[in-house]
Amino acid sequence: MAEGADSGSVNTAKRKQPAGRRSRQSRSKTSSSRVTLEKVLGISTANSSGLTSDPKSGLIAYPAGCVIVLLHPKNNKQTHIINTSRKPFSALAFSHDGKHLVTGESGHMPCVRVWEVDGGGSQVAEVQCHKYGVSCVAFSTNSCYIVSVGYQHDMTVSVWDWRKGLIIASNKVSSRVLAVSFSQDNSYFVTAGNRHVKFWFLDASKERRVNSTVPLIGRSGLLGDHKNSVFSGVACGRGLTASKTFCITSSGLLCLFNSNRHLEAWVHLKTASASCLAVSKDFLFCGCADGAVRVFSPSNLQYISTLQRPHRLGVDLAQSTQHGDLLPASPGAQYPDTLAVTFDPSSRHLTCVYNDHSVYVWDVRDVRNATKLYSALYHSSCVWSVEVYPELPDASRACLPPSSFLTCSSDNTIRLWHADPPTGHRNLYSNDLLRILYVGEDTQHLQAEGERGEWGEAAGADGKAGIRVLGISPDGQHLAAGDRCGNLRIFGLAFLDELVKIEAHDSEVLCLEFSPTSTGVNLLASASRDRLIHVFNLEKNYSLEQTLSDHSASITAVKFTGESPEVRLVSCGADKSIYFQTAEQVET
Repeated sequence: MAEGADSGSVNTAKRKQPAGRRSRQSRSKTSSSRVTLEKVLGISTANSSGLTSDPKSGLIAYPAGCVIVLLHPKNNKQTHIINTSRKPFSALAFSHDGKHLVTGESGHMPCVRVWEVDGGGSQVAEVQCHKYGVSCVAFSTNSCYIVSVGYQHDMTVSVWDWRKGLIIASNKVSSRVLAVSFSQDNSYFVTAGNRHVKFWFLDASKERRVNSTVPLIGRSGLLGDHKNSVFSGVACGRGLTASKTFCITSSGLLCLFNSNRHLEAWVHLKTASASCLAVSKDFLFCGCADGAVRVFSPSNLQYISTLQRPHRLGVDLAQSTQHGDLLPASPGAQYPDTLAVTFDPSSRHLTCVYNDHSVYVWDVRDVRNATKLYSALYHSSCVWSVEVYPELPDASRACLPPSSFLTCSSDNTIRLWHADPPTGHRNLYSNDLLRILYVGEDTQHLQAEGERGEWGEAAGADGKAGIRVLGISPDGQHLAAGDRCGNLRIFGLAFLDELVKIEAHDSEVLCLEFSPTSTGVNLLASASRDRLIHVFNLEKNYSLEQTLSDHSASITAVKFTGESPEVRLVSCGADKSIYFQTAEQVET
């Protein structure tokens, strides 16, 4: 590559009005071919408030950023509700008749919204009664009222008559609230959180109301020796246990409150931590650490069973032929923690979300021998890059099936997906995922240590984990991956094995570019936040050909252009400059 480079600032010309008119006309012509959302590969559930199920339809709902995914687990079909305000959803709950879904969102001045499930996901009501974010929401059992609790600094709990659009009662809550549950007779609801279990009485508040919002009347649960516990989940009893309230603590205790708000009994779950629970007339499901879900009887807190655990962290999808505990247990195997559970009593399906962002639906008709109905594995941290496998002129040389694409993430994995499942594909854990390539031996990044939002940045993240960018060679044989520490790895796509590892940069790799076939050269350019561009020769096992150091800030894009013998490398960066580097063949 020659050092001679042209640099210059780029001025964008002002658009003329006739061109704007033409663009509006073209938009009206193409409105019929609008892009529609077909599938979401990911989940942003942070706790039990972010998962709900509808016994009437069998639907499961969970948030994925500013989209609600309505999953039909039996046929792996998705429908979607998109938040037009572009604020991420933080909590959701179905009405008991299954016709409506209530959502809360995070961000400044968030809204609580009610959506029609069957009406194409149209919004039917909204109220803005919080300032910083909505921690949890719930419908009353008769679907007339909605309770919403704000984030800790919001300090507000509100009851909303959503059909009339009126806040009927409201009050302050000083603790961080993690869960809410309505009683079966609609007379009260219970909030649980950090050193907090409180019973809020709706009937007493309504009696005092004339035309305006009245203070919501609340009474604290009598916690006794457990007054310093963090109560991460709550569920009011159903059926014969309707007068009881069940709570779970993050330290692993299942607690029972009687109708007088007294902590009457508790059970040790024999787990390092617990996070969620779901209750029906017959069963009480407790989500625990290490993939465990313990099942108890709600009438007497008698232990019944522990459900089968999900996949191990670092599972090899290509080698797995059996499921879960049927695989030979290896010493030190780790499982993801259970993050959220919801139970559908009509079909007896228990849906679990784990903290590696995987989703499982268990058939628990025989609770002592539960079977898996559906599962999906997603990235557990931000996705940095998506690369579609190219269509090759000679299809027999393709290493991957058609419609395949690859993604990389801060969870230190590269995942191979397919848009159209091959007929012979039988994956035990996911209908959309072909392979997971784990970069490095450490599996700690597979688990989301904490969630953004009310609780800030992910705890324990060193800020340098994960794969930042991907590139696929034009012949479809090699995959280049640059990580956030500056390393460059080359993988063979036939077996996804690592061929070359190069410590290329001092900072994260921001872009990778293979030279197109039309250029007549076989080169790979990598650019980084360290202001350098390295050019590697594929024909010499990715040996370094040249380093370009013209930029004075992070490089944001590189592209090869032209045809041999006139090949150029174009780069742009945060220094507001574009460089054109001309390649010259040097005789050796």
